[in-house]
Amino acid sequence: MIKRFIFFCINLLFLSVNAQNKADSAKIISYADKVMIRANFDTNVENYTFSEGDEGNLNETILSINNKTKASLSVDYKIISATLSFTPRFFPGNNDNERKGNSSYTNFSFRFFPQRFVQTLYYKNVKGFYVENMQDLLPGWQKDTDPYIKFPDLRVQTFGGSTAYILNNDFSLKNLYTQGEWQKNSKGSWVPFLDYDFTIFSNTIDGLKSKEYQYNFGANIGYFYNWVIAEKVNIAPYLTIGFGGKFTSFKDTLENGTMGPKQNEQYITAKGSGGLHVGYNSDRFLFGGKLNFNATAYDEKENSTVENNNTYGLLYIGYRFPPPKVVERNYKKIQKKIPIL
Repeated sequence: MIKRFIFFCINLLFLSVNAQNKADSAKIISYADKVMIRANFDTNVENYTFSEGDEGNLNETILSINNKTKASLSVDYKIISATLSFTPRFFPGNNDNERKGNSSYTNFSFRFFPQRFVQTLYYKNVKGFYVENMQDLLPGWQKDTDPYIKFPDLRVQTFGGSTAYILNNDFSLKNLYTQGEWQKNSKGSWVPFLDYDFTIFSNTIDGLKSKEYQYNFGANIGYFYNWVIAEKVNIAPYLTIGFGGKFTSFKDTLENGTMGPKQNEQYITAKGSGGLHVGYNSDRFLFGGKLNFNATAYDEKENSTVENNNTYGLLYIGYRFPPPKVVERNYKKIQKKIPIL
């Protein structure tokens, strides 16, 4: 499915560039002087795939959280974009706790847009996983009646960020990321970026605790294209690839209750992502949808691969309005102390 989606995005990129390859320079409308609130709904849930064996004898275990739909609320003003993501219990697929266990998800993220840079910082906290592909592991297992294997104490905390630079000054990545700008002419740009995070995996099984620390970094390159098909409508495909490193430090609890010796490992990671954004924009209202995928993989040992793959859809709707006087006044005070804002 991901291979077909990549092929579709590549073809659309070339069609877009050829159809809109005109000499006129981009004209970008900025909404920095307005406050924008935006609601997002997406199916981007956490899952990890552990694979062992070769293609003829491949065994996979997929760990997922018991949340199928996520909601996000964003507030944008000037060059700052802040987002809070969570998983409401009342959404279908978010409340099958009896069979899949109780899961929690919280994500805080901030984006800054100084000049041609895009700086992202985030914190993510996820707890409570279950084995999603039980039918592959236990023949005869019934999806509608049998319980799943659960890891209620498995917790993943991530502190991360990314730093990107837009090579084409006439291209607005803010238009695609947060809809804080509107690019009136079709343009594309290569965007190199670095990503980095510190992740803590912790778990308790039969009273024995384990903890793993991961340090991840990567260098990536992506191509983003904004195809303006009407005055207020755009289509924007993108693709990225990258490589990086992963450094892990693991400690397990011994039978006597003490922590065992630290185990350190290093891995090479491969990454890829892509997507397609369709949006409508006016001075006050905006809405649209996105289809995205993210894939990260590394070889843990011979014939053993760990993957974190996501293919998900997203819908958003937003509204812009003049900032309240108190917001405008306080921002100016902060800007005097931090000129980059």
